[in-house]
Amino acid sequence: MKGITALLAAAAILSASSLASTSATAQGIDDPARASHYAAFKGKRVVFVPIAMGFDLTEGWAAGIRNALEPLGVKFDIRDPNWNTDAGAQAITSLIAEKPDAIVVHNPDVQSYARLLKRAEEAGIYVVQVNMRSSYSTDGFAGADYVGMGERIANRLIEKCSPANGGNGKIAIMQGVLTAAASAYQMKGLDNVLSKNPQMKVVANQAADWDATKARSIMATVLQQHPDLCGGVGFWDVMDVGTGAAIRESGKKVHWITQGGGNQAACDNLSKDVYSEVVSYDVPAQARDIANIIQSLFQNKPKPGATKTTLFSPLTFITKESMKPGACWTLETKK
Repeated sequence: MKGITALLAAAAILSASSLASTSATAQGIDDPARASHYAAFKGKRVVFVPIAMGFDLTEGWAAGIRNALEPLGVKFDIRDPNWNTDAGAQAITSLIAEKPDAIVVHNPDVQSYARLLKRAEEAGIYVVQVNMRSSYSTDGFAGADYVGMGERIANRLIEKCSPANGGNGKIAIMQGVLTAAASAYQMKGLDNVLSKNPQMKVVANQAADWDATKARSIMATVLQQHPDLCGGVGFWDVMDVGTGAAIRESGKKVHWITQGGGNQAACDNLSKDVYSEVVSYDVPAQARDIANIIQSLFQNKPKPGATKTTLFSPLTFITKESMKPGACWTLETKK
């Protein structure tokens, strides 16, 4: 009898426990990580220091970062040096004194901000770099792998212009600012491949300093000197609007590959045959990566400078023929 009584008592306890559990489930269960998640962002401040505002890359990054962080309670500010590297350095210097929780930096070149970024981390500020890296690695970087991009573009130009594939091997390169990561690192990638393919001849390699007017003038001269130019690469699609204009005016057929953040203007220019291919590194996705790095830093709270996270952007080669609806983005949809 005692054994039966004990079993009945145990069954009653289990039944009561089950009813309580069922009742709690019916009422809902709080996410145990939710409160600490939102608490990690309360009162935080993030400041973006671009090369300049007013064009697709920086406007797209700013909109994406703001949309991801402000709903969490993060204050987002911008310090715009408007293409002036000295003004950018001064902005970072001022921010070191102000001590925001994180700074997002778009470097004009590999060296100008290097010491300042190190000082910012030493002052207890997280630093995330976007798309053009400094020689100093900070807590985070989100952007294109320019060495890898250069290698892939070089191989693409070989497909289009090598004598083995019906071309004459003559190609041109239109760099941006020579000391910018997008130029310096990409040249390394191009050289990694072209140096092993002597049938390819770089007949012109000049810098247009991200200026479409300068790119147009340079390409007009190149085509006068090399009217049989087969192809080439430019390091920014906005700059290469000028390159493409010179090619169209010449009446020559040149397989021109450019690159950028995948803004709708790039797809429009492909449709108009301004250039032959665009390599997109997807600005909205980069903005999401930046925001995710910042969220991780704020939640895990490593010492600034202690971790080095790199998130390279997937690259998409877009042609007029392969272009699909939604291949490019518009700023209006990201604000």
